[in-house]
Amino acid sequence: METLSSRIDALVAQHDSAIVSVSVMDASMAFEWHRDGDRLYHAASTMKVPVLIELFRQAESGRFAMEDEIILKNEFRSIVDGSLYNIEDDSDDAIYEQLGQPMSLRQLAYNMTTVSSNLATNLLIDFLDADSVQATSERLGTTSMQTIRGVEDLKAFELGMSNRAASRDLATLMEAIRTDQAVSAEADLQMREILMDQVFNSMIPNGLPEGTRVAHKTGSITEIHHDAAIVYPASGAPYILVVMTQGITDHAESSALGSSITEAVHQTLRGKS
Repeated sequence: METLSSRIDALVAQHDSAIVSVSVMDASMAFEWHRDGDRLYHAASTMKVPVLIELFRQAESGRFAMEDEIILKNEFRSIVDGSLYNIEDDSDDAIYEQLGQPMSLRQLAYNMTTVSSNLATNLLIDFLDADSVQATSERLGTTSMQTIRGVEDLKAFELGMSNRAASRDLATLMEAIRTDQAVSAEADLQMREILMDQVFNSMIPNGLPEGTRVAHKTGSITEIHHDAAIVYPASGAPYILVVMTQGITDHAESSALGSSITEAVHQTLRGKS
């Protein structure tokens, strides 16, 4: 523990402006460790993890089927005053070519997670209700994180009304998905398969040995850069790793720091496997 903590402290110290939280859960070794695990950060796209869980939970309850469709629109209401706004910055360009067309809830979940589609996220938040997302997150054991709105609600952002996350809470949610405790064995398997298809792999996956599989969700905005993962080593039991960073504007730099932290954690838990 002291060696890992010192090693990560030394890595963080190389970045003058960096604020970093790290959470590790390894049930196979009855090991849990947090570095500033309750510090709240702007959640960025890690807030899509509880949205994903709530979508599958409501589908499991029979409210709808994952193959049900909703019409794609780019018009949302601010939680501040109900005024309309549009998504203007998104990593999912292709979805905008289908505005006015139907898309399945399953496909929206996939886009929201793998390419971090902001449009898909807001459509799902409206469909599910943010309060329901928050309630499910708390039932699963989170104590600090807040999911209160969709993305790009600038009026809310300017008033400090943003989604927040802590590394301990994200680790709790990822461990629930790993152990089939988030919704059900079948639903959690489907969520893990979606998370395995993440296309942004510059942080945690980049710090792991070849052959390691990672089910994870990233999040980044301005000087924020996070990654929350279930790590499946080529040999040995899986474990949870969450890295959250703030204060580094160059995402290549924050990715490299997160990868170095990942390497240190993995060597501590699994050696070179």
